[in-house]
Amino acid sequence: MTLAAKPRAACLIGWPAAHSRSPLIHHHWLHKLGIAGGYTIEAVPPEELADFVTHLHGRGFVGANVTIPHKERVLELTKPDSRARAVGAANTLWYEHGILRATNTDVEGFVGNLDVAAPGWDRTDVALVLGSGGSARAVVFGLLERGIGRVHVINRTAARAQALADQFGPRVVAGGWEQVSALLPQAGLLVNTTSLGMHGQPPLAIEIGRLPEQAVVVDIVYVPLETQLLVAARARGLRTADGLGMLLHQAVRGFELWFGERPQVTPELRALVEADLRNR
Repeated sequence: MTLAAKPRAACLIGWPAAHSRSPLIHHHWLHKLGIAGGYTIEAVPPEELADFVTHLHGRGFVGANVTIPHKERVLELTKPDSRARAVGAANTLWYEHGILRATNTDVEGFVGNLDVAAPGWDRTDVALVLGSGGSARAVVFGLLERGIGRVHVINRTAARAQALADQFGPRVVAGGWEQVSALLPQAGLLVNTTSLGMHGQPPLAIEIGRLPEQAVVVDIVYVPLETQLLVAARARGLRTADGLGMLLHQAVRGFELWFGERPQVTPELRALVEADLRNR
């Protein structure tokens, strides 16, 4: 008699273990693809992270997502790829030939979402990115990888923007918030990576009317689903991409690495997550 193989399982590592839509996304794909597997949320405090990650396989997991506040620290506990090293953070772990590897799928989540929502977005030569945190680093990496000629990074603390520009080289130009208005007419792509406009946060005050007619506007915030920035952009007839699309697309590669099949981001999945967001 042959014993059935134990179903594969992955998890989300974070602290605190706030509500995440990742289990909803991955369980939807497991069901759709007929794969026996699971995905759980694991609350891991910083002082226990090294032990948890080092013994991830022994805890029954074939891989994991990593969220705040562990994205940077996990680099030293794994073998990160060039993308994770360049971004300075990892959000996806998997085993390759017995070695725990790490990557950052926020990059492909951002780019993949734009490719679907606004085909041809990368024909512009100038992008304007608001914010300089971990998400901004992933966005800038993706823009440079796709050949955008110049990326302006704006932050209220100019030194943080400059540190990001120094990391990525001469195609990235740092600036302070007072420069936004002058840069808008040049920007074929505007990306908000700050928390401004998020539920419970101050609004993002941007003069959308100063953007070129063919500009694309992206907001990586997904609570609320439709931020004031996106409402204003659509009212002007500009193409947009939202944070929920990025969330869904960043999950694709992790699922493929853990469960062996590449899932699809479908209208059905988006509707499922939208309903969950509205209910909560």
